[in-house]
Amino acid sequence: MKTLVGIETKSANRIIENLNDLLANFQIHYQNLRGLHWNIKGKNFFELHVKFEEYYTDSQIKIDEIAERILTLGGTPLHTFTDYLETSKIAVGKNITNDVEAVNLVVTGYKQLLEIERELLVVSDEADDEGTNSMISDFVSEQEKTLWMLNAWLG
Repeated sequence: MKTLVGIETKSANRIIENLNDLLANFQIHYQNLRGLHWNIKGKNFFELHVKFEEYYTDSQIKIDEIAERILTLGGTPLHTFTDYLETSKIAVGKNITNDVEAVNLVVTGYKQLLEIERELLVVSDEADDEGTNSMISDFVSEQEKTLWMLNAWLG
């Protein structure tokens, strides 16, 4: 049996599960970025305030793309905070105001997202799911560059 887009149902279900994992982690990453944007203090306030907004705006777009891909494959995207907290591996950052601590939280989040995305690339490749593979490949390229930049900022 195949999905509407021609992917074996069993393979699609595995991809949907992985996409929901990515979705939950992205939601926590997104909320961390919002909190950092609101609460950052110090000499790097202006630079980081703007940068965190750039990152959370990008994350919001990716969250929507992930959810829509899940729907395209015939699944249901996770959509409650309970689901996100139970599923996510990304730590919740609370009341972080220090610039270095904030950037380290973002770096850790991106590393965890990349780990999930690389696993998803294997699963989507095995299923011949070019739609998911293409989307995730784009995410990986952008996030690797972002990690490089953040690490350069950290020195």
